[in-house]
Amino acid sequence: MRLRAAVALAIVLTITPAVPAVAEDPAAPAATGSPAVPPPASGEVPATGGAASPPPEAPADAPPAPDGTPAPEAPKLEDGLAADEDGTRVIVEVTAPAEAAPVAGAAEALPESEVLLRPPDTSFIVVEATGDSLAALAADPRVVSVRRDRTYSPVSLASGLAVIGADRAHAAGVTGQGQTIAIVDTGVDADHPALGGRVVRQACFSATDGGAQSLCPNGQAEDASADAETAACVHEGVNLCDHGTHVAGIAHAVAPAADLVALQVFSRTTDCWEGETACLTAYESSILLALDHVAALKDTVPGLVAVNLSLGGGMFDGACDAVPELQAMRERVETLRAKGVAVVAAAGNEGFAGAGAPGCFSGAVTVGATADDDHVPYWSNHGPVLDLFAPGVEIDSAVPGGGTRVYSGTSMATPHVAGAFALLAQKDADDAPDALLSRLRASGRPVSYDGVSTPRIDLAVAVEGGTPAPGITPPGPEQGAVPDDPADEPVPDPSAGPQPSPGPENPSPADPAPVPLPTVTVTVTVTATPTAAAAAPVVCTRGTAKRTLTAAQWAAELTRGRGDLPDGTLGCYLRLVGKASAVFSETVRASTLGTAYRVLKPAKRTKRAVLDSELLAAWLNWAHGAVDLGAGAGGTGTVGGVLATAEKRRLAGASPGGSVSALRKYANARRTA
Repeated sequence: MRLRAAVALAIVLTITPAVPAVAEDPAAPAATGSPAVPPPASGEVPATGGAASPPPEAPADAPPAPDGTPAPEAPKLEDGLAADEDGTRVIVEVTAPAEAAPVAGAAEALPESEVLLRPPDTSFIVVEATGDSLAALAADPRVVSVRRDRTYSPVSLASGLAVIGADRAHAAGVTGQGQTIAIVDTGVDADHPALGGRVVRQACFSATDGGAQSLCPNGQAEDASADAETAACVHEGVNLCDHGTHVAGIAHAVAPAADLVALQVFSRTTDCWEGETACLTAYESSILLALDHVAALKDTVPGLVAVNLSLGGGMFDGACDAVPELQAMRERVETLRAKGVAVVAAAGNEGFAGAGAPGCFSGAVTVGATADDDHVPYWSNHGPVLDLFAPGVEIDSAVPGGGTRVYSGTSMATPHVAGAFALLAQKDADDAPDALLSRLRASGRPVSYDGVSTPRIDLAVAVEGGTPAPGITPPGPEQGAVPDDPADEPVPDPSAGPQPSPGPENPSPADPAPVPLPTVTVTVTVTATPTAAAAAPVVCTRGTAKRTLTAAQWAAELTRGRGDLPDGTLGCYLRLVGKASAVFSETVRASTLGTAYRVLKPAKRTKRAVLDSELLAAWLNWAHGAVDLGAGAGGTGTVGGVLATAEKRRLAGASPGGSVSALRKYANARRTA
């Protein structure tokens, strides 16, 4: 049986967050790239000529209706899994840890089914199976849910320490003494001189199966070591696991006396994007095990004050607490918070007002990036969902092997805040994470933009007291880059095309409700050598085009030598689509220029092939910048709703209905601009 490996992005020179599928219901936003595509909102206009859209599904904890009738029970099997013929890696949640073993036995007895992971004392197992077997598992009363084992990616000092006042806090004797920070990432080079021997505990949870290779030093799914210099981390002389050491180095620089716990949660895979032969991805199951490990560790390490998660999946413009597929992770975040451990998470590098998971949880401390002059780089996520800003532009920190490199990203901002929690906890050990966060927010310098104010941490004021620095109102994050920001490569517009939809910064008044805006930005600066000057970073972000293209025009763009867009830009767009869409490229392979071309211009124009073609064209127009998911699409519907409906029907194997014509009309139309 062939496992359709989940999409992963390389982090040799690119560091990006995973992104889920568009949600319709603003009251309960769904992951904007999750394979579970939510149903359209009740106000959405059904696709032209097709059957009415299916009604929204009630969450598992939905209250009874006003007339007293119980709410319908949410399906246990995630959309699209029942129709899978190739085999998918899934998390099977059971009612209690005691049921895991018997359910695993039942799973092993099913045809084309294999148990990949059976963690002890945990209420889930990981299974690879085809649709019929997954449906049989979901029918078992001991099973709570069957969902895809999603993948997550890493979100891609001296001056920064002065900016946030860490030097003054250190001079006052506040260095994080007696505190501990856990780093959930790509492992750590514990012997690196920049870490001062502060890595006192390690653990590795690295998924391994036919499509992934363990990064644990022992080659197994678990290990007591999170060494980032293990052989599996190295590819063609480049260490793929440098992200965790870089993050740990920043946390240590802010809190030099705090201990560090290194946890490796990534796996190596060859199922990468075009031109990349090795890349890293973290399965959700590995992250859940790591968070359980941190929670257990808190019982014996009272000073464990923060866990750093410079990784993410999805894109939400508000809290994602109600998203069914994220409940297991949300519960672990809340458990840690109740135990007195702050879950500090990167907002992501999408350049929009929102955050990925786990940063989108209301119980997490969500961090965006600023430059040393407190300008917000265009790639940093921002907006009301953020709790804090911290320096994240061109941060020089440790990498495996004893050297340093310069990286940029909200990944780099996040450990500044994790270290800040250690400093404040040393000063006031009895304060809960919420109280420490309140102090950081109250003492920070307000950075205002687009009607939002987010404090940039100031440890000098937080530790010593005093008045916060005067607020600043820099240009908004969408209004250009700061001096040291990644350069914005212009994206050429085609000479002809339809009228542009309103941009994300100017949503259509026809749909005032917030709609998740999925997008992914890769932003990492890498120096050629540890001593070289910072090189220009690799940037992958949405374009700024004013015209959309039809499916046929996109097929021409993907034909080498015929289009206006360079291959690098097209490859970037396919990455964005792969993270924003539930269909591409996990269900329909479209991760290279060649495979995407065949989707856009299928050899046989079946109903499903035509739907795939129009759907991919719509997502490419979104990545190109010419489609706004929040724009109106007739009545009270939105373009995002049209895509969500089309994806839901595609995953369910239902008739395309009017989705094809709706996609052409609202996303891929040919009109004079």
